[in-house]
Parts: sequence; structure tokens; C-alpha cells
Amino acid sequence: MIVWLASYPKSGNTLVRSLLSSYIFSKDGIFNFELLKNIKQFPNNSLFKQIGVDTNNDEEMYKNYINTQKIFNKKDSIRFLKTHSCFMNTKTFQFTDRHNTLGVIYIVRDPRNIVTSHSHHFQKTPHESLESLLSHQVLTKDARHCTTYLGSWKFHYNSWKVFRRFNKYLLVRYEDLINDTEKTFLNILKFIAHLGRVKFSLDKKKFENTLKTTGFEKMQALEAKESFAEAKEDKNTGKKIKFFNMGKRNDWKKLLDKNIKESLDKELADEMKELNYL
Repeated sequence: MIVWLASYPKSGNTLVRSLLSSYIFSKDGIFNFELLKNIKQFPNNSLFKQIGVDTNNDEEMYKNYINTQKIFNKKDSIRFLKTHSCFMNTKTFQFTDRHNTLGVIYIVRDPRNIVTSHSHHFQKTPHESLESLLSHQVLTKDARHCTTYLGSWKFHYNSWKVFRRFNKYLLVRYEDLINDTEKTFLNILKFIAHLGRVKFSLDKKKFENTLKTTGFEKMQALEAKESFAEAKEDKNTGKKIKFFNMGKRNDWKKLLDKNIKESLDKELADEMKELNYL
């Protein structure tokens, strides 16, 4: 059955995938990018094509989310899928169900840092990134990935909490993942053992190798690409600004405009207090 690695974009999903891939899908716990192929992204064009769904027809794809997941639904095994989708169950669209889902690991990040990271990564102004975070958005399709419905950051975060009532939900804060990777990853592994109803046992050598080869600095060095953006006019202020060159750090306290911070603090006050971000 499926364990979802769910997150809003730019929240640390890749790091969690790297940790799990190294520990679970390698013999020695040493990370390499090929291991990430063991944890596919959903929705994904290739999965729908396996059951003959037209990937150019979003409506048909929405109808077949559950049928596509049945490919992974083997009761005696755990399969991991990454998703940036919010969780929705409506009359016209059901993202997943309890017959296919074993649990969810939800990775969350301080939305103030998401704005700065989003601005840098997608080459947008901070005000554009703020609007994206607060409004309902979709990730548009490309050669591999289907249209993915995000919702707003607030809706996305709250939507997956439905699994708490079944004791099948683990919240992972990006900040804890970075500041205390060992403890946070250990909790993730214990949660997976709980879902699988097996006694937890740790391979200490693999665990140590996983931590060493997927450290934050190492992962950034592997993934980072130099990017510089030209000045662009912020449509809200009319000022010429430059996109952030984040380098190895992403500190909203240094990078975020006061007005943007205040907007986030106001709109997301309940969630940020719940997560101890305020």
C-alpha cells in the first residue's frame, strides 16, 4: 500500500525522499540519484498511460486517480509516492482512499521561507510568490507530470490532516529535518514501522551512511545550479528588483519585505502558531 510523501512545493520533499531512498533501497545506505527513482511522483503521466488513460484529458485523469494507484496496492508491501497535490475527496474528484493509502508523511516549511525560495526557484518577484502561496494554484503539466492541484498553502496544509484521525499521519517540519536530521529521520522510520505493524529495528551502519551522504550541504552541492536573474519590475510597488540569489541559505528574516511578512503573519496566523512559527 502507499505511504505518501506530501508537501507544498519547496518544502523539503526531495530531502526526505533522499533519506528514505538511501536507507531503504540501497545495500549500504550511501546515496546516489538513481535511488530516487524508487519513489515516483504522483500524479505522473507514465502511471496513467499504463492503464490506458489519455493524459491530455484532465477530467479522465481525475476519474482514474484511484485506478492508477491500484498498481501499487499490494497489501503485503509498502510503496512510497511523492506528491505536491493537496488532499481532496469530492463527488467529482477523489485523490486517494483508505484501500490504497497506508499513511502520509507530511513535510511542512515556514511559509515565509517558501516565499523567498519560490521567488528564487521560479524566477518570480516576492509579491508574485506571495500571491501564489495565498491563492489556489495548480502545477501545470509537462512531459512527465500531470496537472496537479495545489490549492493555497493554507488549504494544502490543512487538507492532509484528515489522516490524523486514523493515526496514519506524521508531520515533519523542514526546520527540524535540517537542524536535527538524525532525530527527525529516526521518527520517520519508526512511523513507517508503525504503519507496517512491524517491530522497529535500526541498521545503525546504514543509518549513519544515509545521514553522511544526504547532509544538507551535500544535497545542495549536488542539486544547486547557478542562476542569476535580470531586474524586473514588481507590479505592486513599481520598483525594479532583483531575484534572490539564495546560495546555500534561505533566511526570510534577511530577505523578506516587511509588508510581505505582515501579510503572511495575518493570513496564516492560526497555522503558523500551530506549527510554532509564530
